[in-house]
Amino acid sequence: MREPEFSARGVEINRWLRSLTRAGEVRIEDGRLALLTSYGSEIDSAPVTAVRAGRPWFAGPDEAVATVNGTRYRLTLHRKDRDGGTADSGEPGKSEEPGKPGESKEASGRFLAALERAARRR
Repeated sequence: MREPEFSARGVEINRWLRSLTRAGEVRIEDGRLALLTSYGSEIDSAPVTAVRAGRPWFAGPDEAVATVNGTRYRLTLHRKDRDGGTADSGEPGKSEEPGKPGESKEASGRFLAALERAARRR
């Protein structure tokens, strides 16, 4: 089984004002974006080519908005997981240390870049 192209745990997933999970997971794997609860249940998923995502002007550096199957989700991707790890970009050889050339310091920036790369491959 291949590793996911992007995986971030400890993600707060809201359907705007309603919190769905405070420690969920966002995963891009095999051309699909999946939003998962902390227990691994699927909240929503769609092919990456059908997902619209971005960072609105009012969002913080660790927040992104994704529209999956017509439903808008607010994702708060923290730099560090709750268990002390870091969000994984899925690219071997990429350092997660802030300040490295070519590496975004913000988890939401890594998420948006991984989503764009996966959509280009499809």
